[in-house]
Formats: sequence, C-alpha cells, structure tokens
Amino acid sequence: MRHGSTAPLAAEPPQPQPSLSNSIPHRRKKRKRRVAATSTSISSETSFANGSDQLKNRIHDAAVECEQEPKAEQSKATYPLVELRQRSVKGGESLGNSVVTAVDAGDVTEVCSIAAATSETAESLELKRVLEDDWISNKSPMSYFFEKVYNGNSVWSTTIIGDEKGRERVYDTIFRLPWRCELLIDVGFFVCFNSFLSLLTVMPTRMLMTVWRLLKTRKFNRPSTIEFSDFSCFLILACGVTVLQQIDISLIYHMIRGQATIKLYVIYNVLEIFDKLCQNFIGDVLQMLFHSAEELARCPPETQSMRFWIRRFISDQVLAVVTSIVHSVILLVQAITLSACIVSHYNALPALLVSNNFAEIKSYVFKGYSKDNVHSMVYSDSIERFHISAFILFVLAQNILEAEGPWFISFISNILLVYVFEMAIDVIKHSFISKFNNISPIAYSEFLEVLCKQTLHMQTEDAKKKLTFVPLAPACVVIRVLAPVYAANLPYNSLSWRLCWILLFSAITYIMLTSLKVLIGMVLQKHARWYVNRCQRRKHHLHAD
Repeated sequence: MRHGSTAPLAAEPPQPQPSLSNSIPHRRKKRKRRVAATSTSISSETSFANGSDQLKNRIHDAAVECEQEPKAEQSKATYPLVELRQRSVKGGESLGNSVVTAVDAGDVTEVCSIAAATSETAESLELKRVLEDDWISNKSPMSYFFEKVYNGNSVWSTTIIGDEKGRERVYDTIFRLPWRCELLIDVGFFVCFNSFLSLLTVMPTRMLMTVWRLLKTRKFNRPSTIEFSDFSCFLILACGVTVLQQIDISLIYHMIRGQATIKLYVIYNVLEIFDKLCQNFIGDVLQMLFHSAEELARCPPETQSMRFWIRRFISDQVLAVVTSIVHSVILLVQAITLSACIVSHYNALPALLVSNNFAEIKSYVFKGYSKDNVHSMVYSDSIERFHISAFILFVLAQNILEAEGPWFISFISNILLVYVFEMAIDVIKHSFISKFNNISPIAYSEFLEVLCKQTLHMQTEDAKKKLTFVPLAPACVVIRVLAPVYAANLPYNSLSWRLCWILLFSAITYIMLTSLKVLIGMVLQKHARWYVNRCQRRKHHLHAD
C-alpha cells in the first residue's frame, strides 16, 4: 500500500531500540536495491523478449519477492514502502506492451520492457544487437559449418514455416480443384453437344411440322418467334454447307501438310484465335437476330413499324449468314491442320500439342483474373473441347475415305493423346490460376450450379454467367465432312434408287441422333436437378461438400 504522508510517524517519539532502528534503514536500503535490481533485470532481459508472457512472469516474480517481508516489520517501518504496478503502454507491437512502475517516497519511476519505447522499436533494437554482435569473426569456417549443420533447418533462411491455410492451398491445387474443374468442363461439353443435337433434330422436326400444318390448312398465318428463329437457323445452316461444299479440302490439306512444324504451330494458333473471336461475335449477332424475330412476330401488321422490323430482320439475317460462313471456314481449315499433323510422316502432332498447350499456360496462368473471368474461361474450355471433337470426327471421316492399310489403332492412339493433353493442360491452367488469384475450389461448384440452373431453364442473377454456344458453324463442318462418306456408300443404281437410299440413310441418321439427343437431354436434366438440390442442402448445412 502507498502512504500519503510521513507526518504521523514523525510525531511519535522513537523507541529506545537501537538494534531495531539500525536494522530498519539497512533493510530499507536492501529492499530498494532488490527492487532496483529486479526492475533493471526486467528491463534488460525483456528488451529482446519474444512476447508479453515472459515479461508478465518476471513482473509477477518481482512482486512476490517484494511481498515476502513480514507484515509485522512493514507496520513498524517509519519509511514508505515500495509498490510495483503494471500498466499498458502503446508501443512495440511485437513485444509485451507493458511497463513496471516503481513508487518510492511519492516519486514514480517507470521501467519499460521496451527500452526507450518512445524513440526505438523492438525491430531497431534487434537490428542493433545483431550488428554489434560480431561473433562471426571469432569462429573458424569449420565451426561455422557445423553450427549450421546442428542448428535448425538448412532452408529456413529462404523459406518460412507454413500454417493450415497454406496446407489447404496446396491440397486444393493438387486434389480438390482438378476434379471439380474437369467435371465442370465435361458437363459444359455435354451441354454444347445437346445444343448441337437440338439443331440437327429438334429444329428440322419443328420446320416439318410447320410445313405440314401449312399444307393441311392451306392458310398462311404469321409465323411465331420460334418459327422465325428456326427459319433463320435453317437458312444459315444451308448457306454454310453450300459454301463449304465449294472448298477443295484436298488442295488445302496438301498445302498445309507441306509446311514445317513451326508453320503448322503458327497456323493452328492463328486459326484458334479467330475461332474464339468468331464464336463470341456470332453469339451477339444471333441475339440481335432473335430479338428482331421476336419484334417482327409481335408488331401489328401493315404498319410502319412492321416494315422497319422487316428491314432490320433481313439485315441481321445477312450479317448472321456471313459471320457463320466465315466461322465455318475457319473451323474447317483448323480441322484440316489437325488432320495434317496427325498423319504427317515426321510426327508433328506431339510438337503441335506441346507448343500450343504450353503457350496457352504461359498466356493465362501468370495474370490476374476475377472470379467472373475464370467462370467465362471454363465455358470457353468446354466449347474448345467440343470443337476438338468435331475436328476428330473430320479426321475419322478422312481416314474412312482415303486411308490405306491398318489405320484404326494409330487413329485411336493419336486421339487419346490429343484428349489427354487437352485435359492435363486445362487442369494445370485452372489449378494455378485459382492458386495465384485465391479462388477456392468451391467456386467451381458454384459455376456448376449456375450451369445446372441454365440446363433447367431457371433464371440466374446475371446473364453473363450463362454458357453461350452457337452450334451453327460446327454443324456446317460436320455435315460437309459426313456428306462424302454417305455418298461413297450409295449404290450405283438409277436415280430413284439412289434417292431411296439417301432417304433411308437420312432416316437412320435422324433416328440415331434423336435417340442420342433424348438420352443426353434427360441425363443432363436428371443431373442438374440432383445437383441443384444438393447445393441447396449444402447451403442449409445439411450436406458437406
């Protein structure tokens, strides 16, 4: 306790006990020396402490030592006692933010755990100690080496100790993200395939039903928005196939095959860039075309607005036809380039795949991306995977028509090589993009949920999150490639028999494509409904992802 003044003690006459009077000043000086030594040791030893816990322990020990004197002797003392207090000090974030306060005869002195806390920080003191400690000059090279051998990790000077968050990042990159990414790309591929089959099966069926209804009723009604859209897509498809029929595939093939590997790499990359540009642009063009078809179907007849929307619909239709033809030619030349690499005598396919895919990693991985950019990138990879499948179908058709000798085994091995490279590059790319941009694997599950909602025709918050795929150009390429295969198997009979065989092949193909469309569509709907329900349970903490 603190004594406010010493007047009452001075008023009492001193007792005639010389031994006690002589021992009290000696004990007081001894106690002051003990407190001073304790506070000095606290100040000197805690200036380089690692935390506030060690400082608090020393303060507690000092307080215990000061209180070990008997309370009877403290009551007889004629001088004020010493008191230790601890208070917080703002400064020195790395060490204990506390000081020891010694009160002696009303004078308050503070002994800081951080030496000169107002002027120097713990970091500056540590730097000063290291610079002043010239211990390296007193050591021999061998003692220095063996000290490094026996003390600590050899790479601690260039690395840091990790934590659980770092462990999660490593395992996310290696295990959790790759299968989520590949699952999302595969589901996106089947969504594109389903749209492609719809163009070849559902659209012709609706057009035949419209023509049959027109012939049956013999009354022309204004087409609906869907009928206008089907007519536009059919016109684009017919024009694209007609233009591609005029292209000599053999001439382009031999021109490309005669080039060196580096030229093949340049050609394929240029075509791939233009493919992505056309894919993005034709999506916007078709949106304009479908909007014009909707407005044309809703506007009142024989008005100025109807003539305006007719002109706009025609202009949008022409633009869509031209854009689709250009995109179809680019895809056809790209498929010819891949075919030339597969059948080349100097084995240009591995070189093309390695150079093209690792250039893709270099151009994508070491850049900053947002979550929406990664979302669009995954959809682009799904579309690219579908285009590669169309190219492989082209290679298969060319082998059926022109290959000699056993070719199927080599074809299968080359196709597996293409798909393995593509899958590996996509997984590596997305794993490290997510690692460098702090995107968790659960984000890919959210992307898959958005894609499943799109499959179920559910409204999403942002239209940009939808997978936009236009199957017109790939359909033109596939029809152009498969037409010679069907023509080569037609019998050399009269025209009527040939027409019958054409109708038979068309009916068989239509039935096969329709069955495949129904199967894929139902599986996608089933999977989308299951996955959306699973995500809803996870959000309500009923399911752990």
